Amino acid sequence: MLRKNVEKNKLLRFRRKISIRKKLFGTAQVPRISVYRSLKHIYAQVINDTNSHTLISASTLDPEFAAQKKEGLKRIEEAFLVGKILAKKCLENKINSVCFDRNGFKYHGRVKALAEGTRKGGLKF
Repeated sequence: MLRKNVEKNKLLRFRRKISIRKKLFGTAQVPRISVYRSLKHIYAQVINDTNSHTLISASTLDPEFAAQKKEGLKRIEEAFLVGKILAKKCLENKINSVCFDRNGFKYHGRVKALAEGTRKGGLKF
C-alpha cells in the first residue's frame, strides 16, 4: 500500500513539473532558477535554456554554505541561506532578474524559503 502511494506522488510531481516547464524558459537576460529538494539537502541552479548551460549553482553542500552555516539551523533556514548565497553569486555575475522553476514541488516550506532568500538577496522574479 505504501509503495503505491509513493509511486503516485512521483507521478503527480512529474506531471506538475512538465506543466510548469511548458511555460518557463530561461534566456541569457532572464535565466531560470531550477530547485531540487531531497530529504536532507536543497539545490538550486541558474540555467540559460538557449544554450542549455548552467550558469551558477548553490546548495547545502557548498563550501560557502558551510562557512556561513550556524549550528542548530532548521532546514527551512538552511534553504533561506542557500537562496541568499545564490542571489549574491547572481549579482556578482550581473544577473538581476530570473524566473523561478519550482520543478514540480509545491510552493511552500523549503522551496518558498529559498525563493524568499533570493528575493531578500536582491534578485527580481
